[in-house]
Amino acid sequence: MHAYPIVAKTVPTFYFIGVTTRQSSIVKLFPRWMELLGRPEIVLEGVDHKIHDAPEAYRATVAQIKYDPLSLGALVTTHKMDIYAAAQDMFDFLDPYARLTQELSSISKREGRLEGHAKDPISVGLSLRAIIGSGYFGRTGGHVLCFGAGGSGIALLLHLISQKDKADRPERFILVDLLPARLEHARRLVEQLHSDIVVECILNADPQRNDALMASLPSGSVVVNATGLGKDLPGSPITDQGLFPCNGVVWEFNYRGELLFLLQALRQQQTRHLRVEDGWLYFLHGWSQVIAQVLHIELSDELFARLEAAAAAVR
Repeated sequence: MHAYPIVAKTVPTFYFIGVTTRQSSIVKLFPRWMELLGRPEIVLEGVDHKIHDAPEAYRATVAQIKYDPLSLGALVTTHKMDIYAAAQDMFDFLDPYARLTQELSSISKREGRLEGHAKDPISVGLSLRAIIGSGYFGRTGGHVLCFGAGGSGIALLLHLISQKDKADRPERFILVDLLPARLEHARRLVEQLHSDIVVECILNADPQRNDALMASLPSGSVVVNATGLGKDLPGSPITDQGLFPCNGVVWEFNYRGELLFLLQALRQQQTRHLRVEDGWLYFLHGWSQVIAQVLHIELSDELFARLEAAAAAVR
């Protein structure tokens, strides 16, 4: 048996495991979505962990979901890789993406079994397709520069590797992080998947070097901030002097916080002819995918459109 104190919930509870969960738009949005889905009795409860918290703290959170009947499941942000490392043995099922990436964004239950899924490759793919459409890299010859090799950055890489049409895959994907373990993890994934994308893993914490990496990109390239800088921590991976690629796409994965990277891109939007996107659509896809998994509902395009419309009211 487990040795963790379990709180017996009196109402069906969906958990949000993050760092500053009270500040998320989901706090206002969740009740609206539950009404829309015909499940108004379900409440949202935030669980804030320190970044890279103690393994036992993560295991206690997973135990609460596993052993309390009214704890339905959870969406995980920030701690996806840490929860997998700390508690993978507590799950009865882990989906192929979770095993491949060694991370969890969704915790759910089915017939008494605790299940873990990595939904980010799906969520990031749906979001990217909405931003750039199909055949983008074939049309533009653009590369991808992704700052941050955590869960979201790896999800973007996996999505692009999985694209069957060569025009939907960039020729080159540059992944930058300040943690060697994350880059080594990315290298191992790429070796397993035998992609034709040239993947460069660069260990770097110097924003000026990141500026130089941006300067090396061809026109039409996609530059992504998947670091958490601007949300969980202040700052940006680049300096104010860094120039985005002409006719490129700039995607900030966050939608709240100081969003310095987004502001830097917006200042160059006209002169560099940029398409600039924040993380709102990614946020909506991420949450709707996990809610569908936890509540065992079919997430059709029509249902997502209704959820998106309801979300517009709280933005």
